[in-house]
Amino acid sequence: MLYAAVDIGGTSIKYGIINKEGVVLFRYETPTEAHKGGEKLMEKVIHLVETLWHKSGPLVGIGISTAGQVNVQAGSIEFATDTLPGWTGMPVASILEERFQIPVAVENDVNAAALGEAWKGAGEGVKDFLCLTIGTGIGGAIVTNGQIYHGSTGSAGEFGHIRLERNGKACTCGQLGCFEQYASTSALVKEAQLRLKQDGRPTKELDGRQIFEQAKLGQEVFVSLIEDWTGDIALGLASLCHIFNPSLIVLGGGVSKQGAFLSDKLEQKLGNLLMPSFRKNLKIAMATCGNEAGMLGAVSLLVK
Repeated sequence: MLYAAVDIGGTSIKYGIINKEGVVLFRYETPTEAHKGGEKLMEKVIHLVETLWHKSGPLVGIGISTAGQVNVQAGSIEFATDTLPGWTGMPVASILEERFQIPVAVENDVNAAALGEAWKGAGEGVKDFLCLTIGTGIGGAIVTNGQIYHGSTGSAGEFGHIRLERNGKACTCGQLGCFEQYASTSALVKEAQLRLKQDGRPTKELDGRQIFEQAKLGQEVFVSLIEDWTGDIALGLASLCHIFNPSLIVLGGGVSKQGAFLSDKLEQKLGNLLMPSFRKNLKIAMATCGNEAGMLGAVSLLVK
């Protein structure tokens, strides 16, 4: 039994074939070309599924992971930002089901990534955990009893918009002091550029990977930067822990490549911010499914 998987991001689309055991048989990537609008994007998704069908033979389902807020029951896009213009309101599932006559599951990309980690990654065998993706912003997902908690309007898990500061940095959501303005990878890079500029040092082409490399080499400005940044991450995680009391927090995005260097720091800092009963059995793990997490999660909705 083979499934098509399509993971739609603002920059690229990852797509491939996954079997019922959760093995990614092959995977491709192509530019999203989001600027062409929602109708063209939907046409592209249909074309990609047709390509997969011709390559693999008959498929039994299609799993779609996509940026934006998703009405899971209807398989439609409740809201998408200008990252995917014209995507809001798109009835993805009904279009694909009519075209291919097989079941279709549609899920938000961060939720799908969490389900992928639950099926074949860091959350395997854990029924209740939190998942955060740390990148340009901070995305979140709540897994409870092996399923995503969606909230009353399907938008639960916007962890990036926990407010850390009442009159803090301006956020893209229109509020001030949001978690992602301090604890995302883009926030880390901005702060690094600011500190280096103050020291009269070059900041050209600085990225998160380079910051971590310099911190591991003991470069003082970067060591201090990582200490402050992980402190901000821990502050947001402490609020989540006191609400959800998880046994596991899975961190995805580019930071997952930092492994124990990051998770050990966070576990220590977080432990100092939690009431004793919330520290018991709490682990922070790095996501292990990488770029295949969203594809796996979308397909898991059809297999299980």
